[in-house]
This record gives sequence, C-alpha cells and structure tokens, in this order.
Amino acid sequence: MIKTATPQDIEELQVIADAAQSRKDPDYFKKCIEERDVFIISHDDMPAGYCMLNWAPKYQPFRSMDIPEIQDLNVIPEKRRLGLATALIDHCEKQAIGKDSDMIGIGVGMTKDYGYAQRLYVKLGYMPDGNGLTYDRQGVSHGQTIIIDDELSLMMIKNL
Repeated sequence: MIKTATPQDIEELQVIADAAQSRKDPDYFKKCIEERDVFIISHDDMPAGYCMLNWAPKYQPFRSMDIPEIQDLNVIPEKRRLGLATALIDHCEKQAIGKDSDMIGIGVGMTKDYGYAQRLYVKLGYMPDGNGLTYDRQGVSHGQTIIIDDELSLMMIKNL
C-alpha cells in the first residue's frame, strides 16, 4: 500500500529514515511535505519506505524542461529486494503521467553504496541525461576537484 504523506506522518517518515540509515535534520520532512509529494509504502502493515516527487526540482535541466524528479528513495534494509522501491518508482511515474508529464527524472549516487539503485534504475528504463555528473545538482567540470559523498550524482531520465 502506498499513501501520500501528511504532516501527521512526519514521525513515521523519520523512523523509516533512521532504519534506512539516512540521517535527516529535524525539520526535513516537514519542509518536504510542504514542497513535494511524499509517498510512504507499507509492507505487512508496517511502514517500509518512502520517496518524494519534486515537481520543481533544483536541477536546472529538469526544471527548464518541466521534468519532475523522484528524490530521496529509501527502503528499510530488512524490506529491500521485495519490489518496494520499484513500486514507489512506478507510483511516481503514474503521478507524472497523470499530470501530463512525458518524462521523469531521478538522480543516483556514484559510490558503491548506490550500486543496487544504479542497476535498478537502468533496469527500469532510466538512462543518463547526458549532462555528466553533478554535485549538489550543479554540473561538474573536467578537472574540477570535488568531494565524493551523497551529493555526487548522475542524473537520469525516462520517457513515460
């Protein structure tokens, strides 16, 4: 079951984030619910993951082309490999189609920690957007020195 999060779900979202080892500032989910669509997926009647669909993403190529971006996809470790991330992505894609979007985007981290997500997104039909790596959603230039952390991403798109 997938539901749209409300301010009453903030504690539940924080529990999922903590279980997924995804540290969040105290006001993070409140701000996200105000600015984006936030979805929570349950498995066996327990919250198991969440993601967000941002209709006005920070990444300028997506923003300029009206491409909504799936963000902050997290599933708690003991519920991974059950198709929950795929179900959340599919839900976001349907939401985008419902608002007449013909493309959707997603960013993926570049370290081994994101290896499963990298493979999943390709399997689901996402491909690099052709703009190379980004750091904090800004393009990275040849020869530039950057920190390798969660802000280093490859932006991907999919035709709907």
